[in-house]
Amino acid sequence: MSAILTDRAPMASAWRQPVIALSLLMLAALLLYRDTAITMVGLWSRSDTYAHAFLVPPISLWLAWRARDRLQGVVPQPALVWLLPLALAAVAWLLGDLVSVNALTQFALVTMLVLLVPLVTGWQTTRVLLFPLLFLFFCVPVGDFLLPVLMEGTADFTVAALRLTGIPVYREGLQFVIPSGNWSVVEACSGVRYLIASLMVGSLFAYLNYRSLTRRLVFVGVSIVVPIVANWLRAYMIVIIGHLSDNRLATGVDHLVYGWVFFGFVIMVMFMIGARWSEPDAPIRPATSSVNASTQGATWNRVAAPALAALVMMALPHAGLLAARQQLTDAPPKLAWPVAGQGAWASVAPGAPWQPKFEEASLRADAVYQLQGKSVGLHVAFYRKQGPDRKLVSSQNVLVASQDPVWNQVSVSKYEIDADSAQPVWRVVRLLRGGGGAMATRQERTVWLAYWVNDRFTSSDVVAKALGAASLLQGQGDDGAAVILYTDAAPDAGGNETLAAFARAHLGPIRQALRDARERR
Repeated sequence: MSAILTDRAPMASAWRQPVIALSLLMLAALLLYRDTAITMVGLWSRSDTYAHAFLVPPISLWLAWRARDRLQGVVPQPALVWLLPLALAAVAWLLGDLVSVNALTQFALVTMLVLLVPLVTGWQTTRVLLFPLLFLFFCVPVGDFLLPVLMEGTADFTVAALRLTGIPVYREGLQFVIPSGNWSVVEACSGVRYLIASLMVGSLFAYLNYRSLTRRLVFVGVSIVVPIVANWLRAYMIVIIGHLSDNRLATGVDHLVYGWVFFGFVIMVMFMIGARWSEPDAPIRPATSSVNASTQGATWNRVAAPALAALVMMALPHAGLLAARQQLTDAPPKLAWPVAGQGAWASVAPGAPWQPKFEEASLRADAVYQLQGKSVGLHVAFYRKQGPDRKLVSSQNVLVASQDPVWNQVSVSKYEIDADSAQPVWRVVRLLRGGGGAMATRQERTVWLAYWVNDRFTSSDVVAKALGAASLLQGQGDDGAAVILYTDAAPDAGGNETLAAFARAHLGPIRQALRDARERR
């Protein structure tokens, strides 16, 4: 016993300075990027989908503590080579903050926290702590981008299963009608919260119960597939229960309760089956490394250089952000409106125009134009001095909300007017208005969307964000706008042709009006 204690005493001394330095650096990172951390925690508290993230830091700490015996034979060796990925993470945070992409800034912050470990203690330490460190990425509240795909998949399966059961279904986008009533697939039906929770818990289960990488990867894959399929079955069963009970059951809050009970049962069965192939923990070999006065860990002199370099690297983005923000102005934008009708198009009084769900715009402008009995509506949502609560490209900015009482989004596609022209590739959304089943009178609407950023038009969210960052870095400010055209006809029934004719005639004047608004500061 005395020999073991004698061996471990210098090893504990070798870890003292790196642990202190690492703790101080992580605290400094959280202080420097406190706004990002506060935004992340705020989303955990507001959203049931990401409430699990409160458990992630303590679980990671417990997993690291659990691996302490395996670290007894590792001598921490600071590695300056990790400054390069740390710098890249800092740049990613800067770009994400410039264009208000919360997911990017939060990923960058967690990445910086993780990279501090190999920087201060070396790769050998990181190998031992690799899973606890990677597990920290479950802190990042990301997953909303999966909503459209998961909702579409849920609707596809539910409608197909109902038809296979012999129940007639009339479907319009994410809404469908059966003889007993109307149903719709909304965000809560997507199953994204089941998927994220299952992936987190499944990854933890695989790490704790398996030693084989193959078994771990297979179980993680199962933890992804199972909640998706389970959510499909849940949605189908809720509709069947409502149908068979004449809509007395599973039509209110109770269907959410049924969903969680069913999900809990499915996950329990998944873990019970997975436990049959559990593997025993690998035996922990006693430390054999010898630590003497010349190789004793990392003294303050050895730790100080990478720690100071890391601190400077994490502070630099704030200087860049300050320089970029100095070019912004609080002056409200002024837009010359309406744009004069071009050619034979005539501008008419808009009355009560339709407005998409673009929130917190600095300025909104509407106009309606007519030509030979055809009407085109034009809506512009202009954004200036963007931030977390006001930004042009956001998951909250949509043409129609999923639970809109009037309009239902049926499909999304693209339309290119002329490949060689300055016209953008427009995003085309088909809307349907009305209710009451397949025989009711319907009104269809074609909507085109393009973003104007850095004096360029694009329908891509990613490209719009990149153009916004380029605009700030070039000293052009962060002004941007959503340009939306709409007409009351289906895309394949003249809607696209009407909007294409209008866009050819008016995109130039619209661009000039937006340019002028950007210059009037």
